[in-house]
Amino acid sequence: MAESISIAKSDKQLISDLAEKVVNRGMAVPAIFFLDMMKYLSFFGGQMMVFFGPIITAFISSQSYYKFAELLEDKNNVEFLLVEIERIESDKKRRSQRIYE
Repeated sequence: MAESISIAKSDKQLISDLAEKVVNRGMAVPAIFFLDMMKYLSFFGGQMMVFFGPIITAFISSQSYYKFAELLEDKNNVEFLLVEIERIESDKKRRSQRIYE
């Protein structure tokens, strides 16, 4: 499924890094539920990020924040994020099973 989604290589890397951070914090399942429910409203969510941008960018980097807002406006990018979270989570489980065997 991820192969059918056309996303720039730099954007894929940015999304993959975000997916890895989500999985490393143990938030894969809640993120999958939330993103799956909200992917059809992704444009609205991206616009809300832009709206709240002036407040939030006082605390975090504005360049990366607005890049994420732009990426998450597209439903295909949200789908790619879902696929990446699922892939990284399954790889993590597979590695932990090998350790305990």
